[in-house]
Amino acid sequence: MQNFDVVNPTRIIFGKEQLNKLPQLLNEANAARILITYGGGSVQKIGLLDRIKEQLSDFHVFEFGGIEANPEYSTLMKAVKVAREEKIDFILAVGGGSVIDGTKFISGGIGFEGNPWDVLEKKEGCDFTTAIPFGTVLTLPATGSEANSGAVISRSEFQAKRVMGGPLFFPKFSFCDPTVVATLPKRQLANGVIDAFMHTLEQYLTYPTDNLLQEREAEGILSTLIEIANVVDHPEDYKLASNLMHCATHALNGNLRCGVPTDWTTHMIGHELTAIFGIDHAQSLAVVAPRLWEYKFSEKQDKLTQYGQRVWKLEGDNVTIARLAIQKTEEFFQSLGVKTKLSDYTTDFKECDKTIRSIFEERGWVAMGERQSITPEDVQAIVKATF
Repeated sequence: MQNFDVVNPTRIIFGKEQLNKLPQLLNEANAARILITYGGGSVQKIGLLDRIKEQLSDFHVFEFGGIEANPEYSTLMKAVKVAREEKIDFILAVGGGSVIDGTKFISGGIGFEGNPWDVLEKKEGCDFTTAIPFGTVLTLPATGSEANSGAVISRSEFQAKRVMGGPLFFPKFSFCDPTVVATLPKRQLANGVIDAFMHTLEQYLTYPTDNLLQEREAEGILSTLIEIANVVDHPEDYKLASNLMHCATHALNGNLRCGVPTDWTTHMIGHELTAIFGIDHAQSLAVVAPRLWEYKFSEKQDKLTQYGQRVWKLEGDNVTIARLAIQKTEEFFQSLGVKTKLSDYTTDFKECDKTIRSIFEERGWVAMGERQSITPEDVQAIVKATF
């Protein structure tokens, strides 16, 4: 078992009708001037924003809406400006992973004196050293951002997506009410299932380890997501919705990575596909993952076999099971209505394999994956296979 060091200070308030606890939690955080951040009009349409504001009657409340599905740097900088002008001391993110990711950036950007993009570009000496505390009210189970310290920020003018994070960016608390799942469209629910599934696989589908507990926990999440996948057709079913939300949180709260190798190359490639073509994050993962596993089959075969046997209950020789495991996973994504070829989303894919390879080379990403064996040349081949 590999060494690990893990801390997760986020308080999770899970279940129905819990918003009455919000004032107490804000008082404990010494919050007075609160900025509510959210995305489109859905939180207003379902009445959630009004219910939250009712709970905040004793606080000075400001609002900033319009944070995009892939949170845009320019939009977030407008929120930073508002927060500075209004002397905000706490932020409440109401939304899914994109709103929460954007809020993490806002919380760090408020006190940063230089150009915050330099932090995302990881320029030497550029770091967020302070952050305004924030909490979340989750509306879309998918990314796990409500229980971790990471974020992905877009800048479409550069066709760029950048990651950020660190101990400053754990939410103080997160309200996770599964009843909001009933308000979500099928596309978002399908994306949520795939997001949680792929977050788990990126921390599991490497090579077998002696951390038996972590492997079983990952397999438990994967098996549960397969079992409750019909939530996309029955979002009002509380059993299905609550298990989806619970799985999505646990898939990326830091626990699954403890003591095991991980491989986030699918995400790294997927971020570039989203930046270039604007396809949904989960869609990009469904496009890349099966092709990456095929390309690195010999290195991942043992774990693919274990995955096929334990999660998909497949039988046969090891090689057959491993190949069928890839096929079953791709079919699972397709059963949710998510296509798994880049050419299903765009006709403008020519040369993007070379573009993404050059991006990886420019950033110095020359050794990736659980064995540090994936090169930019390999990335080009994997992307080309997605056509």
